[in-house]
Amino acid sequence: MGGDALKARLVAGAQELGIALDTVQAAALMRLLTELRECNKRFNLTAIREPADMVDKHLLDSLSIQPHLHGKRIADIGTGAGFPGLPLAVINPRRSFTLIEATGKKVQFVRHAIETLGIENAEIIQARSETWRPRAPFGCVIARALGRLADFVRVAGHLCARDGRMLAMKGRHPTAEIDELPPGWRARALHELQVPGLAAARCVVELERA
Repeated sequence: MGGDALKARLVAGAQELGIALDTVQAAALMRLLTELRECNKRFNLTAIREPADMVDKHLLDSLSIQPHLHGKRIADIGTGAGFPGLPLAVINPRRSFTLIEATGKKVQFVRHAIETLGIENAEIIQARSETWRPRAPFGCVIARALGRLADFVRVAGHLCARDGRMLAMKGRHPTAEIDELPPGWRARALHELQVPGLAAARCVVELERA
């Protein structure tokens, strides 16, 4: 699939999610994938290598939680190669994104991507979220692949403002994990996600302080 077809897939998929990408945003997101594919040859940043799969599983999957973001300052925990934080930063210029990752080669790529794409509302922090202390808590803390909900709260709950939200991107409904949430936290809502190009079940669990 060529570059024009990939961009068309991205724009159409975003439209299905209720997101109208402008020309600049679409170009930035496609450039992000180009940089990822090139760096992946040297650093093995992601196991997803087919361009069409990268559009669906990296870009569109990241954008699918757009309606559920909360507040102006957002933290992406264990961002890996920058997902979902970087795509969300591209389409939310009036929000600020702090991406947190402990693995050096992934931090290096995210920093490169931020500089190359000129994403002024995103920063990368090399740290483990459980030991990092920001200058102020965040209105929203998100994670795409961080284990069980109780672990998410344990390692990142302190980053969330008292009236903030924590968004955990999951596959099937994690009913047992919700039941295991520690005292002081509860599931505010569970939102089904319909990601274009993905047949697998996807949802986001919205957590808040009890």
